[in-house]
Amino acid sequence: MLKTLALGLVTLLGVTILVFAIIHLIPGDPIVTMFGLWEGDPKLIAQLRHQYGFDQPLYVQYVQWIAKVLQGDLGKSLRYGDPVLKLILERMPATLLLILASMVISLAISIPVGVLSASKRHSLRDYAGSIFALLGISTPAFWLGIMLMLVFALYLGLLPVYGFVSPLEDPVESLRHLALPSITLGVILAGTVTRTTRSSMLEVLRLDYVKFARLKGMSERTVLYKHALKNALIPIVTIVGIQTGYLLGGTVIIEQIFGWPGMGRLLLQAIYTRDYFLVQGAILVYAVLFFAVNLVTDLIYAFIDPRIRFE
Repeated sequence: MLKTLALGLVTLLGVTILVFAIIHLIPGDPIVTMFGLWEGDPKLIAQLRHQYGFDQPLYVQYVQWIAKVLQGDLGKSLRYGDPVLKLILERMPATLLLILASMVISLAISIPVGVLSASKRHSLRDYAGSIFALLGISTPAFWLGIMLMLVFALYLGLLPVYGFVSPLEDPVESLRHLALPSITLGVILAGTVTRTTRSSMLEVLRLDYVKFARLKGMSERTVLYKHALKNALIPIVTIVGIQTGYLLGGTVIIEQIFGWPGMGRLLLQAIYTRDYFLVQGAILVYAVLFFAVNLVTDLIYAFIDPRIRFE
């Protein structure tokens, strides 16, 4: 576990260096972009660049920024004028809610479909499950989101297409606004998890203890879900952990499409306006969340299989 934590910290440091370098390679002056000083006073522009430290060498800017990060200060947004951490924490609940709902939908679809496909290999339902998995893997999330918007919002008028309502304010309306974006991400994620579940179950169903359980007269449902699925969980947990990490990035586009006020939309707006500190802070938080997901996945391994130990 200590090795995992050390490797994670080194990775996060590498992410900060990479993000800092890339964001400063984007064409355009952040001061000119943010304040609209296209034909402004050069002295004013120089004064603002000095105020925000943009007149310093890049390595000096990085050291100053990372020193503040270690103190819990991600800087101040050029656009909003508020601390970056405050802006991110305000948007984070909406993003985490979207990810949680998408994951619930994905697992509710993929686990049963994958198990049923594996239980009747080469049957009609196996082919149907495989087709679903293939479509989920190959369909772009933004396209599926737009199609769902057209069907359920424009043609049927059943669900809202834009905005966010807090569950604390109105749980029912919150679910209605959450439905389309979470279904979009959940179905896309379900394709990969379905295929992994099917493959893992096929491997386990060939083992002798499964055949013995059937010979003892256990019901097929008990054999599949109580015995086989439990021992097939390691690959499934692995792919779920990986896909959850990627889901963090997937919310960027979906939040923009559905007007979801989460971290992804905040990050896109920061990129458009050259808000350096906000971009750097948001991507760093994404990296920390990705690392946390991987760490939790490793802990789940040990819970599922007690033979697994971490040094």
